[in-house]
Amino acid sequence: MTLTKLLVANRGEIAIRILRSAADMGLATVAVYSQDDAMALHTRQADAAVALNGTGAGAYLDGAQIIAAAKAQGCDGIHPGYGFLSENAGFAADCAKAGLTFVGPGANILALFGDKGAARQLATDCGVPVVAGINRAVSLDEAKAFYNALGQGGAMMIKALAGGGGRGMRVVTEADQIEAAFERCASEAKAAFGDGGLFVERLIRRARHIEIQIIGDGQTVLALGERECTLQRQHQKLVEIAPSPSLTPTLRARLTEAALNLAKACHYASLGTFEFLVDEEANPDGPDAFAFIEANPRLQVEHTVTEAVTGLDLVALQLGLAGGQTLAELGLEAASVPAPRGYAIQLRVNMETMDAAGQARPSSGTLSLFEPPTGPGIRVDTFGYAGYRPSPHFDSLLAKVIVSSPSPDYAKALAKAARSLAQFRLQGVASNIGFLRALLARPEVLANQVYTRFIEDHGPALFAAQSKQAQDKTFDRAAPVAAAMASVSGPEGTLPLTAPMSGKVVGLEVATGDLVRQGQPVAVLESMKMEHVILADRSGYVRAISAASGETIFETDPLMFIEPAEVEALAEVVAEIVDLGTIRPDLADMIARHAFGLDENRPEAVARRHGRNQRMARENIADLCDEDSFIEYGALAVAAQRRRRTLDDLIRNTPADGMITGIGAVNGASFGEDKARTAVMAYDFTVLAGTQGMMNHKKTDRLLGLVEDWQIPLVLFAEGGGGRPGDVDSSTVAGLDVPSFLSL
Repeated sequence: MTLTKLLVANRGEIAIRILRSAADMGLATVAVYSQDDAMALHTRQADAAVALNGTGAGAYLDGAQIIAAAKAQGCDGIHPGYGFLSENAGFAADCAKAGLTFVGPGANILALFGDKGAARQLATDCGVPVVAGINRAVSLDEAKAFYNALGQGGAMMIKALAGGGGRGMRVVTEADQIEAAFERCASEAKAAFGDGGLFVERLIRRARHIEIQIIGDGQTVLALGERECTLQRQHQKLVEIAPSPSLTPTLRARLTEAALNLAKACHYASLGTFEFLVDEEANPDGPDAFAFIEANPRLQVEHTVTEAVTGLDLVALQLGLAGGQTLAELGLEAASVPAPRGYAIQLRVNMETMDAAGQARPSSGTLSLFEPPTGPGIRVDTFGYAGYRPSPHFDSLLAKVIVSSPSPDYAKALAKAARSLAQFRLQGVASNIGFLRALLARPEVLANQVYTRFIEDHGPALFAAQSKQAQDKTFDRAAPVAAAMASVSGPEGTLPLTAPMSGKVVGLEVATGDLVRQGQPVAVLESMKMEHVILADRSGYVRAISAASGETIFETDPLMFIEPAEVEALAEVVAEIVDLGTIRPDLADMIARHAFGLDENRPEAVARRHGRNQRMARENIADLCDEDSFIEYGALAVAAQRRRRTLDDLIRNTPADGMITGIGAVNGASFGEDKARTAVMAYDFTVLAGTQGMMNHKKTDRLLGLVEDWQIPLVLFAEGGGGRPGDVDSSTVAGLDVPSFLSL
């Protein structure tokens, strides 16, 4: 069934990401939000937003409430994003019972991979290696017994059976750590996933974290490449890379084959990620080189880097599969899976600070400045904006900075990532940007000689280096001029007249002490290549002027300060300022220039024509056209001879370049305005013997074009001496390469 209206049961950057793809596909969208999340940006990205009862994660974990909201809004699908209900098999089943499409794998697959013990057993059945452990929920006593069985030097991981993302996970290296770690893991897992069950496995001390992106339609399963997520803090990923810069081709092929075998075994449908640990201390081609740890049957936080190197929209593909399309129908087959192009790196910008032990401490506050980096190959998925106060009840992730480089040189992508972090302007909330920059500067990161506990082991050095990064590639505060203007205040008892737009002050029409009336012009601003007259917004006395002619000001900056006062009617001051009967000097010049070419201002030329018993060209036009109907085109043209004659000479002796052109009405009283419209061209023999010049060619081309477009008649008074050799302002020889000659 094709989806038509989608509810996104999530928040933050992933909700916005899903909403954008849904909108691109033409789906109507609905967002939900908890009571403490009403100002979150995702609520503005959907077509509608529904408030949930409750605060914090609990509201987004209330499946019954979310299903009720979807039904009430007329939705036919729910996308859970990641976290919250995304891996909850019971919720997926409830959606199906309610007639709603759950965008993700079916409840049976969620149940399988939601039980980490069952997933490990599936791997064993498929011949995929797993880390030694217990494939079921264990008690505290069983966890202690497993640890003791590892022997001296052994270490153990305690993990949540349900969910992932680093929640409900602890490393145990000493026996006396087990009880506290077990209690914390159970509590975190219960809060995050609604299931406090835990399992245990042996710790691989120097491991790299590699995951394979899978997509399936229930019949066909494809791999879309790997991601490396080795750099983590507290078992949560900080940096993700696609593809891995240091996997051998053989190991890459083995990991991909293992992921495909697992997905095929359960007839996987939708997006999913199969995750492995690569043992850095083992032979990369040996049987112990890697081990399966878990599958995440959902959209991943780091799906972005796969999109960047393949050009695929994974969310759109996931929605298409949920709507009933096959991979083939979506244009994906084994032979057509795009090979990765270059490298992409995702950096998780979190609202947290890192201590010397590599442990994160959450921060809070209001984002007073929020300007993510931009540019080619830079993408930022975020829900932040200036003025937003994030709720402390949610995950600390604020933004994902994703950079991509088409180069096969991984160092170029890493350098671009470091520059992007330096361009991120974020104030008001402490973040881990400095820590990330210190991390990317490490030579081990450039060489990708890292492991999952690298940050923990190098915490003190990273902590010290984060405050010693090179200067940010931004300014810390706004430009001094803007700050200075914002601080301007006027005399007591006055009110500011502010600029309605940014621009340059080109004129001030009043001075300090002047009396102004509401609506009176007081200043002129130049903005967007136009001049804008600024009117007084109140009557009173100008007590201070805070802008100067020639100064650039910004919108809302004060131009002047006016002390309100009762003033006589506006009509009187308008009369004082502007005499509507006066012709402006520039307009008077234009009128005189046009008049110069008329017959009444050319008495000598008229006398010569009349002395030979001949008529002037304008007389012929006046007799042809109805009175006052002729509109001349190109009257100010002169001959193209400026290289050898003065402009004054040309104006006096070559008016209209010897060709009078325009549109007039002929017998309009008899035929009506539309049918009377006629184009008129008249060679003027008094100008260079009526020869054809460069400018009158252009006028001819223009008028003939209008005749053809408008389908109107043309009257041509053809008296003249042919071509003109004296036009020297043109590079052509004969002047015949013009549209009229070419077309006719």
